[in-house]
Amino acid sequence: MPFSDIIGHKKQLESLRSGLANNRLHHAYLFLGPDGVGKRTVALSLTKAILCRVMSYDFCGQCGDCLRVQNGNHPDVRVVERLQKKNEITIQQVRELERELSYRSFTGGMKIAVLDPASLMNYPAQNALLKTLEEPPRDSLLILLSTSAGALLTTLVSRCVRLSFAPLPAEEVAHFLTARKGVPRAKAHLLATLSMGSLGRAVSAEIENMIERRAAWAERLSSLTAADSPAWMALAEEIARDREGSLQFLEWAKLWYRDILICQVTGNSREASNPDLEDRIERQANKNSQEQLLSLLSQADAAAASIRRNFNRRMALENFLMKAWTLGPRL
Repeated sequence: MPFSDIIGHKKQLESLRSGLANNRLHHAYLFLGPDGVGKRTVALSLTKAILCRVMSYDFCGQCGDCLRVQNGNHPDVRVVERLQKKNEITIQQVRELERELSYRSFTGGMKIAVLDPASLMNYPAQNALLKTLEEPPRDSLLILLSTSAGALLTTLVSRCVRLSFAPLPAEEVAHFLTARKGVPRAKAHLLATLSMGSLGRAVSAEIENMIERRAAWAERLSSLTAADSPAWMALAEEIARDREGSLQFLEWAKLWYRDILICQVTGNSREASNPDLEDRIERQANKNSQEQLLSLLSQADAAAASIRRNFNRRMALENFLMKAWTLGPRL
């Protein structure tokens, strides 16, 4: 799978390939963009291209080096993630990485580290990594992945070359699903729109779960009343049982309010992310102001951000659900 097989992100790939071909890669990159849009795919593809001995300035995907990168066991490549049962990347992990980068390459090339997501580094870990970025080991490359730069030290960000990765167009995601995965066209369109430009999400089990759970979410929400606080708390507790389920619900809520807002502005629901809920979308389009809908989008986004920062899931969901009923369109 060479660079040309990667879906989207042409400008970012051109920049990286140019740096590789001209021996002008920076010592550190910060890839910014939503989860699942391809940041990690591009980071590992660049890693393969650097280490591949079959192709120049690209990668074959089949040689020993490419396969070891793909399988996570290349001696010159380290992917740093949060440890199991930990909520953050620790200073101990960063110090271990620094120690490994100080050694010479096993294969005579570069040593490469990918931090995913870099935003999970705690403050001491970021400070420790900053020293490495200020005095990078020879023949080393660091690639930091994050949804935003806000959770990182400004001094750390300033020492990286930033590349922004936008969500992929729904048409590209749908084409990938039909052409490469054999997904029927109608379902591919639904998956593409619900994934919000995230190819990783579109092919995950999570999106299938979201499709199945939307009807249940809509039914539960429509049966609640503002005065029934025990029911609100029970629903929040139920959704909050697992982190990914909480984020799925909030992502769906954002799509729901977005659909209603677009229908309100354009007068139709043809571009809805929930095409099978068009009747409900159209019924709700005139029941709330644009300001209320925008506020709800912001509230859902804030609740999701709180959960990603490991704040109390139940509390974040309770606050959102109460505001959703107070301000928002009934399902």
